[in-house]
Amino acid sequence: MGSTAKSALFLLISVLFSLAQGLAASAETLTWHFRNDHPNTVSLELYSEDRDHVWPGGNEVYILDDGNEITISIECNSGESICYGAWVRNRSSTYWGVGYDGEQSCDDCCYTCDGGETELSILDQ
Repeated sequence: MGSTAKSALFLLISVLFSLAQGLAASAETLTWHFRNDHPNTVSLELYSEDRDHVWPGGNEVYILDDGNEITISIECNSGESICYGAWVRNRSSTYWGVGYDGEQSCDDCCYTCDGGETELSILDQ
């Protein structure tokens, strides 16, 4: 291979490497705030709308007892849309946000991962 071909190949590899780095999602932190004003214990998960990912994951849920507040900070991809789903523990028919397993729809339960914080979400009657 001649020096011109090697130079062209090197340039092509450099360009492809730069493009691949640009496509990789950068990590951000999104901090959520919740308060449970419902008389029962509430289970809570956060769901990505852009990929198959749930927080806290591993078949675990965040637990929020009556009258308590919780702050949850997650690592997510910049620009990713994250929604919360909460439900009365062991009774998924009473829910907030996208509910148990993210199966419902919501008007104001999703935020963009941008290194910021959410407003306080109050889970009540």
